[in-house]
Amino acid sequence: MTEFELKYGCNPNQKPARIFMESGSELPVQILNGRPGYINFLDALNAWQLVRELKAALGLPAAASFKHVSPTSAALGIPLSERMKKACFADDVDGLDDSPLACAYARARGTDRLCSFGDWAALSDVCDAATARVLRREVSDGVIAPGYEPEALAILKEKRGGNYNIVQIDPDYEPEELERKQVFGVTFEQKRNNAVIGPDLLKNIVTANKVLPASAVRDLILALITLKYTQSNSVCYAVGGQTIGVGAGQQSRIHCTRLAGSKADTWFLRQSPKVLALPFWDNISRPERDNVIDGYINQNEEDVCAEGIWHRYFSRRPEPFTREEQLAVLREADGVSLGSDAFFPFPDNVERACRSGVRYIAQPGGSVRDAEVIACCDRHDVVMAATGLRLFHH
Repeated sequence: MTEFELKYGCNPNQKPARIFMESGSELPVQILNGRPGYINFLDALNAWQLVRELKAALGLPAAASFKHVSPTSAALGIPLSERMKKACFADDVDGLDDSPLACAYARARGTDRLCSFGDWAALSDVCDAATARVLRREVSDGVIAPGYEPEALAILKEKRGGNYNIVQIDPDYEPEELERKQVFGVTFEQKRNNAVIGPDLLKNIVTANKVLPASAVRDLILALITLKYTQSNSVCYAVGGQTIGVGAGQQSRIHCTRLAGSKADTWFLRQSPKVLALPFWDNISRPERDNVIDGYINQNEEDVCAEGIWHRYFSRRPEPFTREEQLAVLREADGVSLGSDAFFPFPDNVERACRSGVRYIAQPGGSVRDAEVIACCDRHDVVMAATGLRLFHH
């Protein structure tokens, strides 16, 4: 296939639309099912690069959940505890424990479930049946992987009335060194961002505390590779082999840190016994449960525990999740890693990050206030590496 005609571009009025290779060579993708669109392919190709680099850097299967050309989360194929399975709505998936790839996608999809609604999934490895079973139950636009087991492909082809988008990519494909795009009729050209992100990038530790455990090295690499494919400005929190908060596309660094931190907080609170024990009616759908849990945690729009409202969702009236109870949960958060795609201009980013359990930071450095940022890290006993590598992505 040398080109693929799209239904339309970013919007229905943007026709014609297609993907093709300027060289005239074959596309590196095959459409096995459905008819992916313009934004679908932007998500698919960015997400594939992310999971491919994670697998290469960390040696574990990886998965990502993408929306509007930024990851909602990315994760590695590490087993899930029973509590995390329940928080990810994956506690009843057949074969989950036997599939690292299914664990990776369950983590990626389960972290920020509101933002992952209607996502594009990316898998570093051949999709197996367990991973397909996780995908089948979620509201998702499509998936890209280097291959599909026959049972997995059969499961996915039944999704969305047989119209689920399934893309297979050639794992050996490497793009040209130079990349181009047009804006307002003007062609931009630049060298691809082929920077390799690995442990060597974390050797320049600038804080008094220089103890960086292996788990933090893994999570910082995960965060930085995620940021490489996140719309800038961006900040990413990670712990336990998964990103738990991505703040993307903000003009202010502190707004990135706050946004990502609030998502990380929601992830910790979602795992609390009070949330896991919410007595939902059996007929409440998974997306609606996500909305209700978000309202329960953040008490936004309407109090789902209020008289006259709770019975819509619950078989009995739950107790509110008070701010004092939430703060007690968040005080237990610890060992979180944070990556930033550019330097911290002020120490307020460190202050906010520490409220969500951050103990390890990787950022390029180079601000005129680096000394203030480092001093703030030292006050909180945070380990910070200055990578010297900016990761803007647009």
